[in-house]
Amino acid sequence: MLLLSKPLKQVVIAGVAAFGLTAGLVQAETTINGAGATFPYPIYAKWAEAYKAKTGTSMNYQSIGSGGGIKQITARTVDFGASDAPLTVEKLNEIGLIQFPMVMGGVVPVINIAGIKPGELKLSGPVLADIYLGKIKEWNDPAIVKLNPGVKLPQEKITVVARSDGSGTTFIFTHYLAKVSPEFKEKVGNNTSVSWPAGVGGKGNEGVASYVQRLKGSIGYVEYAYALQNKMAYAQLQNKTGKFVKPDSETFQAAAAGADCAGTPGFNLMLTDQTGENSWPITGATFILVYKKQEKPEVGKEVLKFFDWAYRHGGKLAEQLDYVPMLTSVVKLVEETWKKEIKDAGGKAVWTDSMVQK
Repeated sequence: MLLLSKPLKQVVIAGVAAFGLTAGLVQAETTINGAGATFPYPIYAKWAEAYKAKTGTSMNYQSIGSGGGIKQITARTVDFGASDAPLTVEKLNEIGLIQFPMVMGGVVPVINIAGIKPGELKLSGPVLADIYLGKIKEWNDPAIVKLNPGVKLPQEKITVVARSDGSGTTFIFTHYLAKVSPEFKEKVGNNTSVSWPAGVGGKGNEGVASYVQRLKGSIGYVEYAYALQNKMAYAQLQNKTGKFVKPDSETFQAAAAGADCAGTPGFNLMLTDQTGENSWPITGATFILVYKKQEKPEVGKEVLKFFDWAYRHGGKLAEQLDYVPMLTSVVKLVEETWKKEIKDAGGKAVWTDSMVQK
């Protein structure tokens, strides 16, 4: 069974962290508050810093995991929630929310094997699933050796590291493994939190990264920016066409190329195991959740103005961290949804075209 631990590092970002402010000292009318997914934490921090400098408005964001973000927006303790696990249209309607995608990125397997460089190890989806099922227990297992001719793999125990918290990163990761392994789908399934057959658990991308860095022979999964920032070795993956690919913005873009936002109710997009020769197989979008009926419409306007600015002016910052910005056509669809569905108590639209950040 998965062994859980206390978080190695508290995951909280905010105008607090970025600007040296505390939420209690910031005027309510110039502060928006959100919580949720750790997957987009690096880019939300960058956007918050740039937006603060431009507008004076602070964005406080608690990176507590997608499950926590959904709970907080449901309880109305934040102005927006963030999740990498899109909610169904039925669930959105039940709570009274809309969701929209902000950026896309990749989840990558990270490893700690002596002598193995980033991108040197090759894994297939079924082999990765068998590792997380606890069926493949050592790095020199024949199934791994077969994929890595010429690579010296040690006879070393594999320590599996997974997320211990409710996580959209886990949702994307298990969505992929359940697609490529019927046994994984049956025994573990796809959710923000699952019962892992083996291994240790870390809280947040930071917790998983810290464990993998400390434990020899370990494997974990994190958002790509965390792998880069922590200079971690990552594995190549065999995609649906049979080609081994490395994670980067180009392979994420290849996976996102076929996304049909217009034809997907509630923007409920999953981008795992996409066709396309260069597609990274564990690609996903991250979503923002807001209420259709805004009890505080002025705050709601500030939330939408921030994300409109991010869509229109945050693309380069996103690309610098190897996220994939949303296409202009998708942004247009999203903002049309804002106009139609987000209202104040009197039924007046909270968002209008005049608010667009030029």
